[in-house]
Amino acid sequence: MSSLVKNVGTIGGLTLVSRIFGFVRDMLLARVLGAGLAADAFQLAFILPNTFRRLFAEGAFSVAFVPMYSRALHGEGGEGAADRFANDVLSVFLWALLVFSGVMMAAMPGVVWVLARDYQDVPGKFELAVFLSRVTFPYLALISLVAMLSGLLNARSRFAPGAFAPVLLNIVLIGGILTGAWLRGDSHNDRIVALALAISVSLAGVAQLAYLWWAVRRAGLKLHIRVPKLTPEVRRLGMLILPATFGAGIYQVSQFVDTFFATSLPQGSLTLLKLADRLNQMPLGIVGIALGTAILPMLSRHIHSGDAAEAQRLQSNAFEMATLLTLPAAAALAICAPAFTAAFFVGGKFTAADGAIMANIVVALVAGLPAYVIVKILNPGFFAREDTRTPVWTALAALIVNIAINLYVVRRFGIVGLAGATAASATINCLLLYAILHRRGWFRFTAKLGLRILRQLVAVAAMSALLWWLMPLLAAHYSGGAFERAWSLSALVAAGGTSFFAAAWVVGALDKDLLAMLTRRRARPAPAQE
Repeated sequence: MSSLVKNVGTIGGLTLVSRIFGFVRDMLLARVLGAGLAADAFQLAFILPNTFRRLFAEGAFSVAFVPMYSRALHGEGGEGAADRFANDVLSVFLWALLVFSGVMMAAMPGVVWVLARDYQDVPGKFELAVFLSRVTFPYLALISLVAMLSGLLNARSRFAPGAFAPVLLNIVLIGGILTGAWLRGDSHNDRIVALALAISVSLAGVAQLAYLWWAVRRAGLKLHIRVPKLTPEVRRLGMLILPATFGAGIYQVSQFVDTFFATSLPQGSLTLLKLADRLNQMPLGIVGIALGTAILPMLSRHIHSGDAAEAQRLQSNAFEMATLLTLPAAAALAICAPAFTAAFFVGGKFTAADGAIMANIVVALVAGLPAYVIVKILNPGFFAREDTRTPVWTALAALIVNIAINLYVVRRFGIVGLAGATAASATINCLLLYAILHRRGWFRFTAKLGLRILRQLVAVAAMSALLWWLMPLLAAHYSGGAFERAWSLSALVAAGGTSFFAAAWVVGALDKDLLAMLTRRRARPAPAQE
């Protein structure tokens, strides 16, 4: 537990820094571009490499590569076997990425047409989306290599470099927005800002790769690009990646489905959806991604050593930590969405009407926030056992539900209905994953864990009642000056956080050992076997 808390704290803390910079990035983007033609075109161009990144690099590749590399590192071959495996994979992976990126850039008009054919109805919008997508797509190859280098370090319990890399992305993109706004001047040509942003995406990939390469070298790892060889280990990795790609691909197809529906709605819908998702991604990234990243190598070691009890305990601790931080975050975001959107995003080209729609989207998205986070904890239960097939079927079921709900709700409720369908499908995926883990005896929801979560819900209810009462009292200040916005939001956050943890302490929702580790100023070094 101590090692888990320490690793999650490292990843979560740096992810928080990244999310803050990302938040600043989107605030600037909303004010400089608003929710119009150029903003929609850039959002689509950014979605494409990011979606394939999640599919290949941080999805299928990572979940297959990390357990294999970890086993090689801690096996009889030790460092030598691990280095050979990493170099063989790097040599094949690099050329595969270059070929795929070249093909996709050549086929970009067709790709954009499939996702956003309705952009052709707005003069210049389709062509701008194609051009910007070609400019941003090299980011895929760069960030995929970053994901591999992060996996090498994660397997050695060095989580900080990989968690810090997204900070570089957001810093470079902020620079791109400011540069684009300066170049645009008083011309009102938003395409200049969109182009500056697209160039910044690829430049950020270069910066991230350079940083991770330095971190790997500093850790004592020596990587060499050689003539590609399909060794038995590389072929086995490929066999594991294929079903994982299909499974992650189903999830990413779901993202493409959302993009397709969003681009068919009134102009600005895609931008509003992505900006709303930034609020949703704050707790998801800090809690869900941090837990999922930290738990996979640790769970792999327990499983390979045959320690089923320790694996169960690790997953239970991660589950409890996830709900402790996610349930209040979801409730607070849903209640305070109008305040957050008005204070952070409304201004410049982003109107109050845009903010009202965005607030409703946030409420729909965060309904699935607990499920999004818990999925990040449940999936490693399969991946650590090199079972990349089972999540395929749960993801497929979730995709079918997502499409079916979208066909019904998008025409009736627009972009808000689309966000709600995403939350519903994530919840179904979460329930299916747990049911399978439980049936196989790999993870069981104990009475102790259930009682702890029930107490957390009592604390969430107390916090929600206070925020519900406080929200209208401060309503006049959410759209005021910078100082008014700052202190009113600070009051909401302070009141929500204080009331939740106070109520959680009173009802016994906080595990004393967990609380001691979360509040400990200096974490003790983790034992070597952990």
